[in-house]
Amino acid sequence: MSEAINVVCGQCDSIVRIPGDRLNQSPRCPKCRSALLEGPAVELRTANFDQHRSRNDLPLVVDFWAPWCGPCKMMAPHYEEAARRLGTKARFAKVNSDDESALSSRFAIRSIPTLIVFRSGKEVARQSGAMDLGSLERWLNSALG
Repeated sequence: MSEAINVVCGQCDSIVRIPGDRLNQSPRCPKCRSALLEGPAVELRTANFDQHRSRNDLPLVVDFWAPWCGPCKMMAPHYEEAARRLGTKARFAKVNSDDESALSSRFAIRSIPTLIVFRSGKEVARQSGAMDLGSLERWLNSALG
């Protein structure tokens, strides 16, 4: 059995310990029964951002976006597809920069969309501007190692 990892549930924010060899077996949160690594990117807010950033053992990929942003809308389906394809390598999240302006300020978001990869709570990569699926996957594979 491989080493267990912690994953923060996107629905109830519980910290769930999953054996590493079970990541591909569609694990569910024991508290709320939600799928942990499948489905759309998790919507984060100021109240739960730090828990997801620091308590996930998987890298956290955050898309800072806004509903009025054309490039954000264009990239959204590509981001969701990347989350589906790479869901066991990283946690994918979205932050609405209009609703969460404190987070946007805290991370010096100057343009949207901006993607930030966090590992062990620290920023390790950043990319601004919309990307197609191929570019996004190449950048993520490089950033995630």
